[in-house]
Amino acid sequence: MRSKVYLLLLLVSMNAVAQTKIVVNVSNQSDNPRTDHPIIIPLQKYGEISSALVEEYANSDSSATKEVACQLDDLNQDDINDELCFLSDLKAHQQKKYIITLYHEGAPRNYPARVYTEMLMRNDKVKEKNRHNNFIESITARGDCANPYNLQHHHGVCFESELNGIRVYFDKRQTLDIYGKKLHRLELQQTQFYTSAEQKQEYYGDDVLWVGNTFGLGAFRGWNGNEPTMIDPVKSRTQRIISYGPLRTIVEIIDRGWTIDPQQKPLNMVIRYTQYAGRRDTDVNIEFDRDASDYVFSTGIIDVKGSEEYSDHKGTRACWGTDWPASDTINWNRETVGLAINLPQQNIIEEKARDPKGKQQQGCNYTFVIKANGTKLNYKVAYCSANEKEGFRSAKEWFDWVKAWKKETDSPVIVNY
Repeated sequence: MRSKVYLLLLLVSMNAVAQTKIVVNVSNQSDNPRTDHPIIIPLQKYGEISSALVEEYANSDSSATKEVACQLDDLNQDDINDELCFLSDLKAHQQKKYIITLYHEGAPRNYPARVYTEMLMRNDKVKEKNRHNNFIESITARGDCANPYNLQHHHGVCFESELNGIRVYFDKRQTLDIYGKKLHRLELQQTQFYTSAEQKQEYYGDDVLWVGNTFGLGAFRGWNGNEPTMIDPVKSRTQRIISYGPLRTIVEIIDRGWTIDPQQKPLNMVIRYTQYAGRRDTDVNIEFDRDASDYVFSTGIIDVKGSEEYSDHKGTRACWGTDWPASDTINWNRETVGLAINLPQQNIIEEKARDPKGKQQQGCNYTFVIKANGTKLNYKVAYCSANEKEGFRSAKEWFDWVKAWKKETDSPVIVNY
């Protein structure tokens, strides 16, 4: 009798665990399929959420479901989860239904990692460039730090999906540098952006772009009326990791007291980079501490030596070109890459023509002069390497993908719950 009472009490206790169920309807209204499309559910109105389960209905007429990988993210680092994220594959004009169970107790479920991010300090006892192990999560340098570029092992935070790999330089350039893969897989934990000869034999990728002082892949800069200006001077600059995955990684660059123009009040700025699994594009979300509508900024992509250019003159611009990724032309090969940026048209002040001689201080760029919407400014960047086994082989193929990417951005998946 006692065992039956204990079992009954246990069942009552299990059922009493606080939880909330949400039914989410997702609709792709475009003519093109969507793969690994991020679905984001804000959690503020559901209280403190510790764990979640996402299930996809087999079809609209069935109660059968399958579990879908998800993750919870604490975006403002106050130890309370702010968003739930999962990824959806949708055919053209397809609708799907999901049921989400939010738990106020427990721990997040574990799913295979499809993204990776890391920050590293050098370990003087480690000789191999791809074996360093002084992992950190955040670093801040004062504005008068002489050489922040060399504080971190690979010069800044890095992150990747199966299709790409990016590092953001920890200095006044804050440039996005790219890693070209041959196979679609996660690699940065093994190579740390410094691929060994043995790893190259195993078809690992490598650094494929020289960026110098250019925009690289969509770095955010100031504008002095004639050319881009660096994120300098500042009171301090910070890099930190917000989320490690498994479906998206989020990193932030924080610049305090950025004096863009001596005639204007300094700004505090947070640049957030979000990388989703299965995606070759990266979200760039910028937020200022106050209305920045009266400030003028710039961004764009590097003109890879004599590259071919595409622009729709509505905010989407791309190039395809070939150049040496380093000054060492003996141990490096010339690399062919495609770069792209996608800006909201409402933020564009001017699309600048390419400077064919690269006379600008920042090098030869495809430049946009841009403005913020109040305190916010958002855009996307993407790239490819011609080394990819399942990739692009010509400017036409790359530009066709860029055009489809633009259409996808302009026709977001509809989410109702």
